[in-house]
Amino acid sequence: MNSRYAPLIHIIRRFNRFYTNVLGLLDQHMLDSKFSLAEARILYDIGHTEKCTAKELIEGLRIDSGYLSRIIKRFVKDDLIYRVQSPEDGRVYYLYLTEKGKDTLSILDELSNDQIYQLINGLSEQDKISVVESMKSIENTLTEKPVLTDESVKIRCDLRPGDVGNLIHLHGWIYAEECGYNHVFEGYVCKTLYNLFENYSPEKDRFWFAEVNGKMIGAIAIIGHSEIQAQLRWFIIHPTFRKIGLGRKLMNEAMKYCKEKGYQHVFLETTEDQKTAIRMYMQAGFCKVSERESSLWGKDLVEQTYELYLP
Repeated sequence: MNSRYAPLIHIIRRFNRFYTNVLGLLDQHMLDSKFSLAEARILYDIGHTEKCTAKELIEGLRIDSGYLSRIIKRFVKDDLIYRVQSPEDGRVYYLYLTEKGKDTLSILDELSNDQIYQLINGLSEQDKISVVESMKSIENTLTEKPVLTDESVKIRCDLRPGDVGNLIHLHGWIYAEECGYNHVFEGYVCKTLYNLFENYSPEKDRFWFAEVNGKMIGAIAIIGHSEIQAQLRWFIIHPTFRKIGLGRKLMNEAMKYCKEKGYQHVFLETTEDQKTAIRMYMQAGFCKVSERESSLWGKDLVEQTYELYLP
């Protein structure tokens, strides 16, 4: 194990121990209703999964098959669930809640809601929001393939306090991690944004910010230089949210805006190492018109300029 990760691992393990205690507390409360936390979760998944099977429960809950089998048998005996054989595969049985099971799940949901309420009731409003956003962040970060939906990813165009700082941070962090750029690059991003806001006008300039749970995870901007010429700038996507169509969606929004504003010539500047972004630029119709070698941001680079002429 790389020793540089030791402090991170220590913090994660400490959090695991803390949250295990929280779950243990909730589990004990659930036992007062004659159901363990695991049993309540099984009822919940059966009630909220179409054509639920034991295999899906085992995979989704990572539960022992023998333990699950005993719970299902007891649930059937107590008239909480019933099984229906699949017409396509006689070896498969779908699990459904009985009316008694639905009533029981409703009671457990109310109990669970009350438990969580008691857990956070003493917190300030800001702390409640902080806890929820942190939980969302952990869930999202540890999800292998985030799904792009209207609920999970929000795209907005209004500028809010903190947006510029978040955009600078996103650039500084990602380009340092992936390209080895030094602090000078972050200063360059600061300077370009400062220069923009000396003459910023929502009539000719527009940002698109992509957010998940209120956290910026992507951006793109179109900056008008004249009635017919604009520049595409600050196009960036958090690594976790790549390959889900978000970059293409932002690019499409930017190009649509250019057409609406009547911009006929759009240009952008990038570096040769931005392979993925360059492919997207070219797919949108941009063509490389120049390149030059330079030593910027702590490494040797090839700067490139791309242009697009709109009808």
